[in-house]
Amino acid sequence: MPVTAIIALAMLGTQSRPALPARDQDTARVARHLAGDADAFSEIYRAHVDAVYRRLTRILGPVAEREDLTQDVFVALHRALPTFRGDAALGTWIQRIAINAAYDYLRRQGRRPATPVDDRLLDELVSPATSTEQHAQAREELARVFACLAKIKPNKRIALLLRTVDGLSFEAIAELVDATPEAVAKRVQHGQRELDALLAKKGTP
Repeated sequence: MPVTAIIALAMLGTQSRPALPARDQDTARVARHLAGDADAFSEIYRAHVDAVYRRLTRILGPVAEREDLTQDVFVALHRALPTFRGDAALGTWIQRIAINAAYDYLRRQGRRPATPVDDRLLDELVSPATSTEQHAQAREELARVFACLAKIKPNKRIALLLRTVDGLSFEAIAELVDATPEAVAKRVQHGQRELDALLAKKGTP
């Protein structure tokens, strides 16, 4: 992958990531929610909402729909909580729902004409400490990378970003996307190859 594209993706990985709540805290909150405690779900929401928003940003880029998608994730969680058995950490379960929401969004977008990302939204992902010139270059490179990612199939894009931006192992990604580590490795490999070709075609240095 071209150096500038790597730097652009690295910007996504350096966003602040709050630590996920301890598993026993989440287990207690779920139990309280299922027992009818009206405050428990609000606590779950506050504990995980930032992580969900950042996950959606790293997969989708700075799209305007992130706020709505984040709320959709918690609506889906609320409906699904009665089936939660604690086989996986609640945080992992929520991240799966977020990734599914991102996948569905990307599939829908794939059927529509591509629209450029608003510069104001791209500004969210660029460090304010950079100079004016560096800021503009970083914003342009992010826009270029996301334009190329938009042409890659959602399952490859998601696997590639979970690997490249988050640095997750194939095993960890497999748990999040309900696939085998071998399938994930192939998605990452193919996605990387396609992204490199698209960036080269766009003339990225």
